[in-house]
Parts: sequence; C-alpha cells; structure tokens
Amino acid sequence: MTLKNTLLLVVISSSLLAACSAQKTTTTAKKVLNEVEKTIVVNAMSESEKANQLFDTIFDEDVSRSPMTQTYLGIKTDYDKWDDISEENNTKELSITKINLQRVKAIDSTKLDEQTLISYHLLVQKLENKISDHKWRFHNYPVNQMFGLHSRVPAFLINQHSIKNIKEAQDYIARVQGANSLLEQLTTQLKLREQLGIMAPKFVYPHVIRDSKNILQGAPFSEGEDSTILADFTKKVDKLAISVDEKNVLMADVKVALITSIKPGYEQLVSYLKVLEKKADDKDGAWKFPQGKAFFNNALQRTTTTDLTADQIHQIGLSEVDRIHSEMRVIMEKVGFKGELADFFEFMRTDKQFYYPADAAGKQRYLNEAVALIEDMKDRLDSLFLTKPKAELTVKAVEAFREKSAGKAFYQQPAPDGSRPGIYYANLYDMKAMPIYQMAALAYHEGIPGHHMQIAIKQELTNIPKFRKFGGYTAHTEGWGLYAEMLPKEIGLYQDPYSDFGRLAMELWRACRLVVDTGIHSKKWTRAQGIGYYVNNTPNAKSDAVKMVERHVVMPSQATAYKIGMLKIIELREQAKVELGDKFDIREFHDVVLRNGPVPLNVLAQLVNSYIANKKA
Repeated sequence: MTLKNTLLLVVISSSLLAACSAQKTTTTAKKVLNEVEKTIVVNAMSESEKANQLFDTIFDEDVSRSPMTQTYLGIKTDYDKWDDISEENNTKELSITKINLQRVKAIDSTKLDEQTLISYHLLVQKLENKISDHKWRFHNYPVNQMFGLHSRVPAFLINQHSIKNIKEAQDYIARVQGANSLLEQLTTQLKLREQLGIMAPKFVYPHVIRDSKNILQGAPFSEGEDSTILADFTKKVDKLAISVDEKNVLMADVKVALITSIKPGYEQLVSYLKVLEKKADDKDGAWKFPQGKAFFNNALQRTTTTDLTADQIHQIGLSEVDRIHSEMRVIMEKVGFKGELADFFEFMRTDKQFYYPADAAGKQRYLNEAVALIEDMKDRLDSLFLTKPKAELTVKAVEAFREKSAGKAFYQQPAPDGSRPGIYYANLYDMKAMPIYQMAALAYHEGIPGHHMQIAIKQELTNIPKFRKFGGYTAHTEGWGLYAEMLPKEIGLYQDPYSDFGRLAMELWRACRLVVDTGIHSKKWTRAQGIGYYVNNTPNAKSDAVKMVERHVVMPSQATAYKIGMLKIIELREQAKVELGDKFDIREFHDVVLRNGPVPLNVLAQLVNSYIANKKA
C-alpha cells in the first residue's frame, strides 16, 4: 500500500469513527470502513495480485458448491452432504462458468507477470473448454467397471470421511442417509443417456451390478459379518474417546440409515441396471455415440493437450511397439533365452519364478518389497531433484470390495493439510497379473519418483493459484508417471535384466494403448480385437489385456495420455541437453516440469524454452 493510500485510510477511518461516536451508528460505519479499506487495498494491488486473488476466489467458490471436493481437500464445512449431480445443477454450473469467464477476461493481461500470465491463459482455456464441452456431458458412462458413484460412495466414506468426534460421526450418518437421493440422481442421469442411445456395452453391467450388490452384503442387511460401510463406521467410532452409551446411539443410527437409505438406493439402482443390461449391445467404440467422431477427436485433444489426430496417435503407437520389441530382444539374448520374442513373452507370463503365491503371505511380501523399493529410491533423490515432497507415502492393497474390478495399481493424493498421506494402491486380487519383474516400475510410477513426487509437490507449491495446485492435465501427469519409470535406470537401477524387461514391458503396454484406444474408438475395432493385440504384443497376463481393453471402452482417449506425455518430456529434456551442453542440470529440468504444477504439453514446452533461454543468458 502506498503512503498516499495509507494517509487517506487514516483520515477516512478517523472521520468515520467520529461519526460512529456522534451518531451511535457504529455497526453501519464499521461496515462502510471495511468496504473503504478493501477498495484501497485492491487499488493498491498490482494487476497480477488482483488476478491471483480472483483465481483463488473462483476456485474457492467452486469448492464451496462441492461438498465432496471439500472433503478431498480436508475441508469439513459441508461434511454431511453429497454433491448435486442433477441436470438442473449442471445448467446452473454452466451459467456460473460463463460468468467466471467474463470475470477473468476483464483482467488486463498485458500487465501480468510471467507466472500469472500462464495462470490467466490456463484458466481462460479451462473455462472455455468447460463451456464448449457441456454439449458432450452425456457422452460417458456414469457407472462402469472402472469408476462410478456405485463404488465411489463406499470408497469415499471409507477413505475420505475421517471421524474425530461425535459431530463427524453424525455427519457420516447423514451422508449414509443422503445416499439414497444421490443414487436416485445417478439413475436419472443414466436414463437421460439411455434416451440418447448412450449405454455401456453389455460386458459392463455384470461388473457394476456385482459391485453394487456387494455393498449390501452382511449386517445390517443380512446375517454374517458387518457390511463394508458398517465395518468402517464401527472401526472409526470405536476409536473415539466417548461413552459406551454415545457409541451405541451412533451405531443404532447408522444401521437405520443403512437400512432406510443405502439399501433401497442400491436396490433401485441394480434394478435399473438390469433393465439397461437387456437393452445393451456389444458395440465398444465412441463412434457409436451421436456425433461420435467429433466427440472422440475432442476427447483426444483434451487428453493429450495436442492437435494429434487419431491416425497420428495410432501410428506413433505402432512405431513405439516396434522399437520396444527390439530392445526386449536384446534382453532376451542377455539372459540366454532361445526362441522367438513371443516365446519369451509366454515364458515371462507363465514361469512360476516371476510370481508370488496368491495367499496372505505372498501378498504381504509383495507389499513389503514395494515399500523397500520406494524407500531405496527416496535415498537417491538428491541426485535428480532440487525439490522433494513433504507429504508421506504409504503402500496399501486395494480393498476387497473393489479389488475385482479396480485397475492393477493407482495413486491417491495426500490431504493438502498433511492429515492424510499419499497412497500407492497395489491390486493383489490376481497375483498372476502382478509379476515380480514389473514391481519396480509400478512402484516408481505410482510412488517415487512418480505420482507422489509430482502431486504432493504440486499441492505444496505456494507460487501458483489453487486451481493449478489442485487441477491437472492427464498428459502431463501420466506422462511424468511413465517418465518416472525410466528415470531410475539412468542412475543405475534395474540391474536385474528381468526387472529391466519389466520396465520395458510397462512402457510397451502404454505404447499398445495408443494403438488400441484409437483402434476401438476411431477404427471400429471390437473388444476381442483389442484384447488380441495386447496378448500378441505384450508379456502381460490375458486378464490384464481384458481389463485394459474394457478400460479403453469406458474411458475414450484417457489411455493415450501416458505415452504422448512421456515422449514430450523426453523430447524437451533432449532439447535442453543439446542447447545447454555443460550447463544442463537434470535437477533444474525436473524443477521446471514439477514446480509449475501440471500444464498442457504446449505450455510445458514454453516453460522449458524459457528455462533454456534464461540459463544461456
């Protein structure tokens, strides 16, 4: 604040307070004073400060309308509520987005500093995309074998809704009670899509129906052990330092909520899903949607943050598959295997030495060794990174209620306030799908130096607005995850040739994704064709291939992000190496990639070019 503004504030403050005393209108005068103070402060702010304040205001307003997002962020304001997924609310959100775009465009972008200008362009693009994509809001499957509110409700209560006191236990019960209305809204959304002819292929429904029915297994719905949600609530309430009577009241209330809300909610959902199952066909690609081609092209642009066409991405995938196959043949020769690459794949797929037993001991051994790999990598970070995350990382097996349909591994970000660590989930349901030789690459991708480094660092940044800290671009995020699988090799890890083969197998898997995703959604490949391509070109279990193709089907374009993002990061790193020569420092390069949060790939290129120019100067 300038001296002139400060003196003005003092004069106005004195006059108003005098008026307060004389007229006994203290409250009114103070309100006026507060507004004057705000006006002076805002006027004294730079355009960049005003812009960043607006960016955070818009983010906070968005969060205030999403109780579930609040909980993910560790905020407990609407801890007893679910999000509103009604079409009425969709229309309301579109109006808000249009207003927010006008608010942002009112900023004089010519007066912004470099980092704020990036934020400005990113937010304008985000809001414009959201408005443009409103017409595609029905081009998806709200419930499927990968995700959906049918599985998100219990997962959210278990993993996100902590209980530290009676109030938070009552909030949990209120959410259980409110689940029926949420599931009714979900059914309405499915019906709106049915009217447009947008229904998941037939294979999806047994998974979703089974997972939904699993929620109603056990007490208080039937005899036997506690159901998934009741077991979680009981465990959390048992830890509270409250009386037995108070615990008994909470337990009685949650059982009533489960019976009167969760039970009818899921029964009604399952009933409608069975109706859809009878109507569903076996067409797998997005080409079957209304304006399916236009939708998929748009989805590819959003996912890859490039202008690459489906044909170009398909060809990149085919070329990468050929390259990786060549590198695998070198390893095959190194270990003395005689035969064709397909024979080596079969050996890696079936030989017992590469798999732990599917019993409790085998699964625990897998988790223990994954932890050991991550701890070892932690000790090596100084040679690769200037910035390291403060948040802790834990390794867990995917919970039983969702392990059959969940992916083989995934990462859950930590709470921004540090109250919840980041979690690397390993799916140990089918140990034949979790070969030991892929363990290292998986741990590096999901944990360190992969998603945990990237996402925890992003959340801990202080120089970017909240929408960048908590938002994301799949090509950047997953491109980094795949790049992080390769990075440890460059510092001497993957000494075991089979482990190095596992790294290549993981990269090969992502290259195949480019081929199959575009094959299904653009070239009208069938599910069987996609499965066959994976089986014939990778060493992975057929169950992996089935799950991946089924993932492609319900998430058009998503799986193209990994390889496209990785290739861009490597391309930019090689460019920096060539242009900087001896001045190149990989730690600084990684800071450019991570300390700006996730950005579109074209913006990442601009950031790297700026880094190169500044380093040269």
